[in-house]
Formats: sequence, structure tokens, C-alpha cells
Amino acid sequence: FVFFLESITPSIMSQQLKFIVEKLNAVPFRRNFNLISFDSLEPFALLQVVNDVLAEIGHQNKVDLREEAPEQTAIRMLNFLRVLGYKPNVETGSTIASFRNGLVQAEKQVVYPLLQWLLERLSELKKRAYLAKFLVKVDVPPEHLQDEQVAEVYQGYEDLMDQFKELHKTSNQLKSSGFSTAEIRKDIGNMEDEREQLTKRVERLKKRTEAIPDYVQMLAACQELRTERERETRIAEMKREQKNQLLRTDQRLYRTGQQLRDLKATLVGATAESLLQQLEEENRVNSYMCNEKLPKEIESLKLKCRDMEQVLSMPALSESDLDELQDQIDEANEEINNLVEKRMLRANPANDKLAIVRQQANMIQRKKEVAMENLKEAMEELSGLDAELKEKRQTLKEMGGAVPSADEMEDYVKTLRVKGTEYKGKRAELAEIRDEVAVLSRTEEILRSKDESVGDFLSKLEEEKGISGYRKTQEELEKVSSVKSELDERKGKKLEGISDMARKLHEAIMQKRTKLAPIIRELRPLRQQHQELVTEHEEKKSVYDTTSAGLESNLSKLEQEVKAFREEILLEQSRYHYLTAMKGSVEEKQRRVATEMKSYVPSADVDRKKSYRDMYTKRIQEQENLGKNLREKQKAVRESHGPSMRQMKMWKDLQRLMECKRECFAKQQEEKRREAFAEQE
Repeated sequence: FVFFLESITPSIMSQQLKFIVEKLNAVPFRRNFNLISFDSLEPFALLQVVNDVLAEIGHQNKVDLREEAPEQTAIRMLNFLRVLGYKPNVETGSTIASFRNGLVQAEKQVVYPLLQWLLERLSELKKRAYLAKFLVKVDVPPEHLQDEQVAEVYQGYEDLMDQFKELHKTSNQLKSSGFSTAEIRKDIGNMEDEREQLTKRVERLKKRTEAIPDYVQMLAACQELRTERERETRIAEMKREQKNQLLRTDQRLYRTGQQLRDLKATLVGATAESLLQQLEEENRVNSYMCNEKLPKEIESLKLKCRDMEQVLSMPALSESDLDELQDQIDEANEEINNLVEKRMLRANPANDKLAIVRQQANMIQRKKEVAMENLKEAMEELSGLDAELKEKRQTLKEMGGAVPSADEMEDYVKTLRVKGTEYKGKRAELAEIRDEVAVLSRTEEILRSKDESVGDFLSKLEEEKGISGYRKTQEELEKVSSVKSELDERKGKKLEGISDMARKLHEAIMQKRTKLAPIIRELRPLRQQHQELVTEHEEKKSVYDTTSAGLESNLSKLEQEVKAFREEILLEQSRYHYLTAMKGSVEEKQRRVATEMKSYVPSADVDRKKSYRDMYTKRIQEQENLGKNLREKQKAVRESHGPSMRQMKMWKDLQRLMECKRECFAKQQEEKRREAFAEQE
């Protein structure tokens, strides 16, 4: 089995290598590697591949390693991996220092897991690297923050960082919302066209209504009418909400009353002792479920999950591996059976007084498990019935809620009567409207026939006068003139709007220039100062990174030493406690032996304690005497068993005889009473 586990690591490495080669041959790297060529790369070429992958994630890593010092390469890569959140595997790289050396020397045990991790999360790491440019804070020493100007600039820097977070979050929400800029622009254009159409319509309506007398008063009346209608709509909405709220309150009252009736029904004939007993029984059941049944089930599920995780982490097994594992399982089962048989042969059933107790405890445990299973099924059935009850109540609520009372039914009948009267009136009104429509349609037909005759007459008259088609031409000219006037009006408004917009844009640009001129003059020296601070920051950051890398390596070594010392202390403490307990046990045994030895030595003390031998001898003698007495009692019981059984049988016969006499005497008395009653009649 150990050999099988050791054989897993090369297969994992081969799968890892295959994945890396597939990703490097795909977009965006487009390398022409195969498993042999990639595995035979030189350390420098392998490190260049790692750098290319990092450059794809962050463009600041586009560096030729031949022009960069190895120490600087290690610092740059470690800092970038720290930003990406990479943590070396404890099994492959035990410390930061070993991981750093393995990365610089391009060791395969370090580089292959790193490449797999980077290629699996390429898109996610690109996003993380992009955000790191704006969200990784610049380390400013505390003594520099004492300067007011530096503190103010740093506070503004943090505010801009928070603003960037909010903007980035908003951008992601907009990207995930499904809206595109083309659709938004199209919607904006449609809305602008609709606005222009509405504006023109409003202008036309104003021109038409300005000539109407009392225009201002009618406009005010229309505004008041619209306000009142809106108010009426709000009041109707509030009324509807109040009705719905009243209906919900009635339903809640009905449910509460039903619950109260159910509780009263359950409390009929119940006492405080029965309720307390019921609660205690529920408490015992819940305690058993929480303390015994559920922990066992959770532990079994954890074991199953652990086994499944172990199986999933292992590579695919061949048939030979499965046969080997099955042989090992058979050997282990056979060894277990042999050990059980040996234990049964060593144990003496006659001396095992706890066997019956164990058997009874197992039976009780099985009964408990069966009862818990039945309880679980009953609880599941109860939950299903509760869900069904809720569904039925919801269906009843959708169909009209609870059963209406007598007052509600009377109000409903009154409403139906009112609606019936309204329906009859509307029906009569509809009949009148239909008659009027029939008359108007007949009038329309007559007028159309007359219009056709008049049109024929006019056309004949035009032919006689030599101006045929004059009427149609006049109508077309009127239509063309109206369309031309509308187009001219639209062009004039568009030209005016464009000129106004250009003038406003020119004014806004001039205002912005005047506002930005002093700010730009102030910004020029600040830019130069910022450039100086950036160069100084880069120098100090490189020094800090080198120092931090050295300190981290030392810190990891110290942490390992501390961990080893703590484990050693724990081991020594456990050994000390074990030896102390063994010492106390040995001292107690020595004290008992000394006390026993003193009891065997004759002395002048009157209050000498008895030895264990005397005590056990006395107890054995008492048990023998007790057994003797019990055997004598058993003998006496056996001798008196036959006569006692005969005597008991005689007593039973006598009892039956007396019972028969009693019944006969009762029958005689009943017959006498009947005869006396018959004589009296």
C-alpha cells in the first residue's frame, strides 16, 4: 500500500505537466511545446516561461531576464505573487526561503505547481493585478505622515482609492446588468424624437386653444380636474389597500382563533403533572437525539465525506490496483476473524457476569434506534401534513379566504341587488345607443350617396367649363403647402437649437479654461515634486523589499524552531503527567502492601486491623453458610411441594363448591320473590 501511495506522485506530476503544456500551446501564449520538450527546458528558459505568464497577467512584468539581475527578478516575482495571493504548498516548499531559492533556480517541484496555479486562474488573476495597481496602498513611514502636507495628500489618495472602489463596483454592476451602450444610445435617440414630437404637439395645441375665450380659466379648471382625479386615484388605492389589510387581519384573527381552539382542545382533561410529564418525555427524546443519535450520524457522514475526498484526490485506479486492494481487505478481514475467535476462546462464558447486561444493553439500544427511526418517520410525515395544510389554506385564501359570516353575506346580497339595478339601467342605455347608431349609420349612407352625386355633377361641370381635375389639384396643393410649412418650421427650429447649443458649448469651454488656468499653474510644480517622490519611493521600496525578504526567511526559520520546541514541551509534559500518575499508583500499592504486612506481624496494639486474607476468608465462610442455608430451604420446599399443591387444589375445589352454593341460594331467593309478587297481583 505504501508503494502504491508513492506511485501516485509521478502520475500527478505527469497530469500537471500535461495541463501546463496544453495551456501554453493555447491562446494567448501559442507555444509549440510537447511534454518532452517542455520537461527538458533549461532552468533559465523555464524561468522565462514563468515570467511570460506573469507578463500576460501584469504588463509591468514584461522584462527580459537576461538584462535583469537574479536578485531583482526574485524580488519582483515574489512581490507580484504576494499581490496575486499565491501561497506555496507546504509539502513542496516548506519555507519561504526554500520557495524563493527554488524559484530563482527554476526547480520543477516549485515551478510546476506555480504555473498550474497561474494558468488555472488566468482571467481572475488579470483582474486582481489590474485592481492591485489602484488598491495596493503606498507604504509611507509614520514619521513622514506627521507632516501636514504629506498627511493631506495621503488622505486624498485614500479617498480616491475609495472612490475607485465604488466606481469599479458600479461598473461591474452595469456590465452584469445586460445593458449595452448601443441600446442605451438608441433609447436616448428614440426618447429625444418622442420629446420633439410631444413638443410640437403641445405647440399646436397651444395655438389652437389660445383663440378660445376664457382660455386661462379653462386651463386652471383642467389643472384642478387633473389634480382631483389623481387625488381620487390615490384615495381609491388607499381604500383598496385598507380593504386588503382588513382582509389579512380577519384571516389572521381566524387563524389565531383556530390555534386557540386547538390549544383548548389539547388542554381538556390535562393536568399540570401530565403536561410536565409530556415536556419531560419530549426533553428526553430531544436529549437522546442531540447527544447520541445525531452525533453518530454526523460522525458517520464525516467519515464518508473523508473517504470520498480521499478517493477523489487519488488518480484513477487500474484493475490490478483494485485486485491488490481487495486482497489486502480480505487479509485484514481474515486477521480480524482470527483475533475474534482467539478472544472468544480465552474468555470464559461462565465467569463473564456482564454478558447478560451487555446483551440487555444492546437490545435496549436497538429498541431506542428503532423508536428513533419511527419518530423520525412520524416527524417527516407530520411536516408533510403541515405543508399540505398550509397549501390548502393558501388555496382557500386564493379562492376567497375564510367562510363569510351572516352580516358579510347580507352585505354581499345588498351589493348584488345594487349591481343588478345598475346592470338593467346600463342595458337600457346600451339599447338606446344602438338605435341611435343605426339611425346615424343610415344618415351616413344617405350623405355619402349625395356626396357621390354632387362629385359627379362637379366633374361634369368642370369638363363643360374646360377645367377638369381642378378640385383634385386644389386639394393636393393644399396638402403640399401644409407639409412644406411644417418642414420649414422644423428646419428653423433645428437650426436655432444647433446655434444655441454651439454658443453654450463655446461659453462652457471658455469658463472651464478660465477655471483650470490657475489650477494648471499650481499643478506644474506639484508634478515635478510628485516625480521626485516617486523616484525616492521606488528606491526606498526596493531597499524595503530586500530587507523584508530577508526578515521573512529568518522569521520562517524561527517559527519552525518555535513549533518544534513547543511540540517537544508538549511531549515532555504528557510524559511527566503519565509518570506522576504511575508513581501515585505505585505508592498506593506499596501502602496497601505495607498495611497488609503489618497485619501479619504480631504486636501489642489492641486495635490491630484485620488483614485482607482474614476479611476474604470470613466473607467466603459467610457465603458458604448462606449457601448451606439456601440448600436446606430448597430441600424443604421440594419436600412440601406435593402436599402443598394438593392442598391448594382442594381449596380451589372448595371455593368452586361454595360459589355454586351461593349461586343456587341466590336463584332460590329470586324465585321466592317472584312467587310472592305473583300472589300479591
